[in-house]
Amino acid sequence: MSDDSLTVTDNRTGRSYELPVTNGTVRTMDLRQIKTSEEDFGLMAYDPAYTNTASCRSAITYIDGERGTLQHRGYSIEQLCERSSYLEVAYLLINGALPTSHQLQEWTGEITIHTFVHENVKDFMQGFRYDANPMGMLVASVGALSTFYPDANQIHDTDVRAIQIIRLLAKMPTLAAFAFRHNMGQPYVYPDNDLDYAGNFLSMMYKMTELKYEPDPRLARALDVLFILHADHEQNASTSAVRSVGSTQVDPYSAIAAGVAALYGPLHGGANEAALRMLARIGRVQNIPDFLEGVKAGNERLMGFGHRVYKNYDPRARIIRKYLDDVFAVRGKSPLLDVATELEKRALDDDYFTSRKLYPNVDFYSGLIYEALGLPVAMFPVMFAIGRTSGWIAQWLEMVNDPEQKIARPRQIYTGERDLDYVPIERRQSPEL
Repeated sequence: MSDDSLTVTDNRTGRSYELPVTNGTVRTMDLRQIKTSEEDFGLMAYDPAYTNTASCRSAITYIDGERGTLQHRGYSIEQLCERSSYLEVAYLLINGALPTSHQLQEWTGEITIHTFVHENVKDFMQGFRYDANPMGMLVASVGALSTFYPDANQIHDTDVRAIQIIRLLAKMPTLAAFAFRHNMGQPYVYPDNDLDYAGNFLSMMYKMTELKYEPDPRLARALDVLFILHADHEQNASTSAVRSVGSTQVDPYSAIAAGVAALYGPLHGGANEAALRMLARIGRVQNIPDFLEGVKAGNERLMGFGHRVYKNYDPRARIIRKYLDDVFAVRGKSPLLDVATELEKRALDDDYFTSRKLYPNVDFYSGLIYEALGLPVAMFPVMFAIGRTSGWIAQWLEMVNDPEQKIARPRQIYTGERDLDYVPIERRQSPEL
């Protein structure tokens, strides 16, 4: 009997089974051998929301939730935010190593020259209602790119894959900015290839009548860091959606559109909006004690605190906090900053919250930056999607190249009726509601 194994005894039959343990996991297919009879299907694992199920092996992002550690390809998020640009981190995630100076120059140049979208994409976006949610527009427009690049479904062709990756990274900010301008009732602004990635996005968002938009370097850097912080976060809901849809061998645009759709949900991409609304509802520092008592009584929810993975301070929250002053110096201080700062201080001084591992996460402060940039709350998840695109691509690419991966097909536990006789419509009784 191997030391790296688990011995399971089935009390229904008295039989014992040895299950190999690899990387702290057992393969759920090994449970299928546990049967009460030859006709038995075999044991399955039941795990709603996949809270304790590993769906893949990945070398992209490492998280230690107990220690509050986040690393991409082995590099800490703190070092990457301090020393790298978003496009450098995107290269790292997708290609597996930090680029040389020449590689980064080529990579940046390729992305820069692909920022424009086909004019028909602009016409497509103009077909949305004037008040269409920009996230809904992004879902549709990213998916629509597959119709402009029909060869994208050749996912096993390395060269074809490479150009789709460049296009996705290049065009996502353009689509996002077009959605914003449409929502604001303003004309679309074309990319400016003289600007860097974040600066170009700011130009497409905010340029009005000036001949040349000059983004404030403090805003551009803060936005670039936000993109890095959102670049990848292991197997979250949107990444799992990308992998699941991508497992059908669909083109990457459709797979990434699935990730955008998952991010659309308020429990995922809308979390920073909920945190901002909470701060606005509290309104003043003087109201914080009563609010926290309401949380303890179950009458209020503390948004922007706690995380499914982190059981310590979210390292991304610490980083983003450093850039608030730079953004406010340009755009003016948010009146909610004092509320956020005092709320964090009081919550972290209270055993009720710390004992429950309720520490600030990235969503607690990111909403304040987006608000300072003059963005409507509907744009918050769109900003998230721009940064997360690199991670989605890296995860999709890893999945495509993984020989163990097959089309995703979870099992279920059927709980409904069986073997009912069909009842003709004239004899059916209305069910009691």
